[in-house]
Amino acid sequence: MAKKASSSSSRKQNTPLETSESIEAQVQAFLAKGGEIEQVPKGVSGQTNTSGPKHITLGKKPRG
Repeated sequence: MAKKASSSSSRKQNTPLETSESIEAQVQAFLAKGGEIEQVPKGVSGQTNTSGPKHITLGKKPRG
């Protein structure tokens, strides 16, 4: 039977899914295909529909 590792230092380090180099390559590929990057001013929201409930209800709905 194999021993189970007990210290966190022996665990495999998680590697990032994206690196700055891979993100840069994706951006360059996007731009090369005719994509455009739009600069959005700070504080501007992309949310367009603000109607609807203003709170979140968790759990079962009350019986009425």
